[in-house]
Formats: sequence, C-alpha cells, structure tokens
Amino acid sequence: MADLNGKVAVVTGASKGIGAEIARALAAAGAAVAVNYASSKDGADKVVADIKGKGGKAISVKGSVANANDIKNIFAETKKAFGSVDILVNNAGVYLFQPLESVTEAEFRRQFDTNVLGTILAAQEAAKYFGPEGGSIINVGSVVSMAAIPGSAVYSATKGAIDAVTRVLAAELGPKKIRVNTIAPGLIETEGIHSMGIIGSDFEKQVVQDTPLGRVGQPDDVAKVAVFLASDQSGWVTGERVVVAGGSR
Repeated sequence: MADLNGKVAVVTGASKGIGAEIARALAAAGAAVAVNYASSKDGADKVVADIKGKGGKAISVKGSVANANDIKNIFAETKKAFGSVDILVNNAGVYLFQPLESVTEAEFRRQFDTNVLGTILAAQEAAKYFGPEGGSIINVGSVVSMAAIPGSAVYSATKGAIDAVTRVLAAELGPKKIRVNTIAPGLIETEGIHSMGIIGSDFEKQVVQDTPLGRVGQPDDVAKVAVFLASDQSGWVTGERVVVAGGSR
C-alpha cells in the first residue's frame, strides 16, 4: 500500500467529483491535503470534514487556477498550514460540448484558461515549493485527447495540450527530481456527468458496450491511480499518460 505519511498535497478543483475523491484517497494514504475550490465552499468543507472525520489532516483553500495571484495564495496557505508541499494534483477543469458552429472566443478562452493555463501556473508554483527531494505533479487529462468525439473540439484540445505539457515538464523538471504524469480517465460517474444527463442515456450504454470491463468508471478508480503516482512506488515513472478507462479507447 502506498505510504504518503509526512507528505503534503494540493488538489485543485477538489470540492466534488474526481478531485474530491483524490483528496480523500491521498489523505487516507497519510498525506495532509489542501482542498482547493473556486466557488463551492460547502463542497470543499465537506471533503475536509470527511478527511478529518477519519483522522486525517486537511484544509480548504479558495482560488481560481486561472488566476496567478490565487494560485500563489493556494500554495502559501498550504505551506502555512502544513509546512511544505510535495504533491500537486492538477484536477480543476471546465468543459462544454458544443458543435463547431457554436464555439465562441469567450468559451475557448474559458476552457483553456482553466484547463491549460491553470495547469501550467500551478506546476510553476509547485516547483518553487518542492524541496530537494523533489515531488510529484499529477495532471488530470482525459481519453478525449486521443478520441474523435463530435462537439468536443475545444475540450479535447485542452486535454491534448495537457498531454503535451506533461511530457515537456517531465523532461524539464526531472533534474529537480520532480515527476510529472497524466491520468486520462474515461467516462467517470460524477455530479457533472449526472447533470449532463449522460447516466441512463444511449451514450452511456454505448460507452459501457465499448468498455472491456463493462461499466462506467467511478471517482475511486481514478483516485487509486493518483495515490500510486503520488507515492514512491511510482518513483521511476514520469512523463507518462496513464489511461483509466476500463480498457476503452
């Protein structure tokens, strides 16, 4: 089992869904966790309460990853609370599926500012806080970066950019003993997926049919891989894209 005792993690966009489950899993493995949120304070506070209720350490920190000053504050508050930072999970992300004719400049910038710029700025700040022993940066991508799903041009482009950023930063930060990897989930049952009406739809049935393991993924499926990539058990793994999709492509 992965041992994260004494480690400190920042998880962006951790008030719900995959981010919340990653925060809980890192804490269960022994890490102190900064649960970042942009707007859902209640959600973040619930995650913190869940962690503390099981004897873990956590704080909630507000901030948009698309804002450099907010990111600086997230890391400063984390260090103030726990003394250091060893792990960054770049989970915060936004999405909107729409046909090409509906894409706007504003929507393009909204998704790229959070999904791509936010990932780069958070990694930049994390690298300042990691100690001489290095650290682990885990970027949450998606299988859509290598799929061809109509209506996902902008979102898929952001996740393709995440794949590229991961490869580059793994090479750039490797000499500092900082590992950088991507987790690429398939369809995961989250609040957002429910709100989009995907669960119970023909699309979900098709995804399940095309998935060798025959089901939709759960946030915990992703969280387990995040714990592995955060731990010393993956100490010789960097620059990789780990697909967590039940075998679907």
